[in-house]
Amino acid sequence: MPRNDGRKNDQLRPISFTPNIAPHSTGSVLVAAGNTRVICSAMIEESIPNWMKFQKVPGGWLTAEYSMLPYSTLERKQRDSAKGKIDGRSVEIQRLIGRSLRAVVDLDLLGPRTLCIDCDVLQADGGTRTASITGACVAAALAVEKLIEKKLLTKSPIKQLVAAVSVGVVNGEPMLDLNYLEDKDASVDMNLVMTANGQFVEVQGSGEEQTFSESELAAMLALGKKGIGELIAAQRAAISSASTATPEPVGLVFPS
Repeated sequence: MPRNDGRKNDQLRPISFTPNIAPHSTGSVLVAAGNTRVICSAMIEESIPNWMKFQKVPGGWLTAEYSMLPYSTLERKQRDSAKGKIDGRSVEIQRLIGRSLRAVVDLDLLGPRTLCIDCDVLQADGGTRTASITGACVAAALAVEKLIEKKLLTKSPIKQLVAAVSVGVVNGEPMLDLNYLEDKDASVDMNLVMTANGQFVEVQGSGEEQTFSESELAAMLALGKKGIGELIAAQRAAISSASTATPEPVGLVFPS
């Protein structure tokens, strides 16, 4: 049975990356996964957090922030600054983004500097956290390339690419890369973060007032691995094309 957007169960949404979207950022990209759109930026601060100085921790650091802009959802989302605190969901997601990137970045090679990742959701249609991780990795790679060009680094501290995708069980069927309507109706919802060599960084999964079987888990993992492989290929294409002066999207529509 076709999904609400016509995809098969093992198909990603069309994904595109527009590199260099934020000129003042060291590295940036607009990632579009279906109707979800996130601007991901990577900027360098030539300093490290105070806790690293006090504890004499060598190397650098990577930190991440995530936010949904007020117009990213159907009803206006109040800014965290207006509430006076970051909501719990945003804190959870930015910690996930940071963990995911730190898993593939050699902080010793980064040197005594901080790589700051910012992910701002322009439009939300499911999978904003996974799109943020996937786009943030591209932004970080572009930022590192600039550091190497400026001879601030001799080699890239990014050991390999990392990407993320959602999987779930909807109407009894395992599906890849859920949009909002599918995520809303899913009986099982899972997010996978994986590296280019097929290693897991994080698995977040739960039944929505239901349980799920070992065979369903295996089916979701298989779908996730397939999707991650395609996302890594899209990341590589975006990074290799990013030398163009004018930002132009690099789009991939995956075959059935």
